[in-house]
Amino acid sequence: MSMRFPAKARSGLVALAVVAGLALGTTACGGGGDDDKKPQTSPSVSHGNGSKPDPQEGQSEEPIAELKGPGGLLLQITSAVRDSGGFVTVNGALKNDSGTMTTIPSALSGNETEIMNNGRSLGGATLVDSQSKKRYYVLRDTEGRPLTTTGFSTLKAGESIDVFLQFPSPPTTSADVTFQLPLFPSAVIKISG
Repeated sequence: MSMRFPAKARSGLVALAVVAGLALGTTACGGGGDDDKKPQTSPSVSHGNGSKPDPQEGQSEEPIAELKGPGGLLLQITSAVRDSGGFVTVNGALKNDSGTMTTIPSALSGNETEIMNNGRSLGGATLVDSQSKKRYYVLRDTEGRPLTTTGFSTLKAGESIDVFLQFPSPPTTSADVTFQLPLFPSAVIKISG
């Protein structure tokens, strides 16, 4: 014996099945337990539309490199981690070490129009692998936004923001690379992972 439902009833049943499936999927991915009670923190703060990487477990807070830039800016790089997906994520903090407010130079975004159209960023940074003689630029998402902290234009005196940058990964045989950012001196950093 088969039951026939009118078109409205069929579409309602389909919608109900979709909603129930989504609710079940959300509940299954939601976790529950003690992890829900912990505050969500990220080593990377992105103002604006920039993307954020997942926090790196065991990330060192001691800088692996410090670079002094114009206007009292200080970039402290705390980690450079290679992941299995073929990326290197560089984490750190950009601080205004001067006694007055400073404007972030637009040169830090680099000179590529697509990146500059997305506001102030660290999109001008590169990693240079002297062993394989290659330069790696900051990655972009499908809409051309750089995969780095974006959307900051000024820093108050003493203010610091967490920053991140994602690059394609050099070969695993290359552990030491040179980090370059316009207007800052270069620094050799070690990639972990």
